[in-house]
Amino acid sequence: MIEFTEEMREKIGNALADGFPVVTSSVNTDGQPTISFYGSTQVFSSDQLAIWVRSREGGLVARILHNPRMAFLYRNPTARLSWQIHGRARLVDDPAITQQIYENTPQRERDRDSEQQGSGVIIDVDRVIARGEVLMER
Repeated sequence: MIEFTEEMREKIGNALADGFPVVTSSVNTDGQPTISFYGSTQVFSSDQLAIWVRSREGGLVARILHNPRMAFLYRNPTARLSWQIHGRARLVDDPAITQQIYENTPQRERDRDSEQQGSGVIIDVDRVIARGEVLMER
């Protein structure tokens, strides 16, 4: 069962402000991994992450439509914390949820898409790993 802890919610939610933005990986149409930083990464529910994607026509949207599998890496060496989070991403089509994700995105990320041209993405988490051990699994 996946159930993000309060510590996970806090650390992931403050990752950008703390100087440890979350690293993500998605798979392109050729099957190759693509790695990016997503400062908008947030815990959306007890078993979901969310991110704000600044462009609906961007590469990540195409990648998750082709293959929804994504991985996230949160690493804070100061706190000696590291989590790998694996799941399946999907574009949000509900305007209220899209707005909620945008509003929960750090201001400096919102400033990069002040006209809200992007889209929310929900990730249904399948596994959380720390130090090589599976902490949670769907």
